Amino acid sequence: MPKTQKQVGLEKRPRDREATRTLLIEAVGKMLADQGFTKLGVNAVAKAAGVDKVLIYRYFGGMPGLISAFGQEGDFWPSIEELAGGDIESFRRQPLEDKLYALGRNFLAGIRRRPLTQEIMAWEMVERNDLTVELETIRETRMLRFAEMFLPDAGAGIDLMAISAIIGAGITYLVCRSRKVRWYNGIDLGDDEGWKRIEQGIGQVIKGAMKLL
Repeated sequence: MPKTQKQVGLEKRPRDREATRTLLIEAVGKMLADQGFTKLGVNAVAKAAGVDKVLIYRYFGGMPGLISAFGQEGDFWPSIEELAGGDIESFRRQPLEDKLYALGRNFLAGIRRRPLTQEIMAWEMVERNDLTVELETIRETRMLRFAEMFLPDAGAGIDLMAISAIIGAGITYLVCRSRKVRWYNGIDLGDDEGWKRIEQGIGQVIKGAMKLL
């Protein structure tokens, strides 16, 4: 028996919804990369995605929800599994020093392979608003969750969160800087050998810190 127009519409709607959500999330990423946060708004995103702006409210509840979806679903930030090297249980069994070193390497690789994230982080340095705060919250939540899962309280001898913050900030700065400036402290940030030196430096910092335990 042929399907009625209503039946066809009901079957098609979920696929249309997901396709439209994807278009809107991708439009946010493209606009953030090309124009930064200053041009990001309901009308502009809807136009870039080629859909009616009412769908932003219908599917996301507004721009904050769309930005949150971009951060969660748009591969904006490395996942916990990615930071753990792809095997969470194997990572959990590693000694603390190895975990910290692997985290540093995986975070560096994750940020380097995300040029859009680099662009957004660079924009965040000069533009603070509700949208930048939303992405910041996503990052903080994910990194704190990672620490909660894998990094124990090391006691008074060492502040693992402070050490991780310093290493993470250094990685973020160098990766973002390398988009425009090739050299830093004599290290070639435009070459993989230069980044291997950065990795080795991360390991040396962690090794030194572990001696305080």
